[in-house]
This record gives sequence, structure tokens and C-alpha cells, in this order.
Amino acid sequence: MADVRVICAIGRSGQLGLNGGMPWEDRDERAFLEDVERFFDLTRGHVLIAGPKTVASFPDFARRDRTIVTIRSKDDPKEVLARFGDRVVYVGGGPAVWTAYAPFVRHWDINTLPYDGEADTWFDPAWLVAGGSAKASA
Repeated sequence: MADVRVICAIGRSGQLGLNGGMPWEDRDERAFLEDVERFFDLTRGHVLIAGPKTVASFPDFARRDRTIVTIRSKDDPKEVLARFGDRVVYVGGGPAVWTAYAPFVRHWDINTLPYDGEADTWFDPAWLVAGGSAKASA
């Protein structure tokens, strides 16, 4: 089965999203830029699955050196992951996607950013234990 991972960024208090995007989107401080660079470095050469809005947000260069697959809520996570054999699969997205795929995630890579402002979506620590064997790093 695929080696399923998540790489995500959260604010200091667990903030994840605001109005359908990341609350710190378009900030140009070094910590935010490094987070985006790290995301693209770690996912290079691997499979990245995400919902349509997330996939649409990826820049063109990202499509050249990783396999990007659009998933939908009707898709069975086991069937989606079975398509990738033993490859590393990163699950991108947000709460709905991570809730569906959390039981299969082996590793959560969570980067805490220097953001402590407004949010309407929060990281759910229950995702970390949904699979029972997931490991997290921060």
C-alpha cells in the first residue's frame, strides 16, 4: 500500500484556514515563503492528491515534477490509494479531505507558522490518531 503522508502549516493556535484560503496567504515574510518552498521540495517526485480547489491553486511548475491527482468526496480513499502501489502519496487539502484520509496517514508533517490572527478553520488533533499508527513531527 502507498506510504500516505500529510504536510501542512498551521498558525500558533492551530489556525488552518480563513474564507477558503490560508489566513497567511500572500504574506512575504521569510517564514511563510520557506513553508511554501519546503512543501514543494518535500512533495517533488511523489503523488499529491487533493480536492479540486486545492489542485487548481497549484502553480504550473508544480505539475512538472510530481503526480497531481484530483480527488472528490465520493471517491473511496482505499481505492484512490490503491492506485499508487508503494509510492509516497501526500494528501493535500483541508478538514474534509484529512478526515477521510486520516486513517491511512502514516506521517503528519506540521509546520507551525508565526501567525496568530483570525481563522475560521482549525487543525483537529483527532486526525493524528485516526489511524492509530501515525507519527507527527513539528
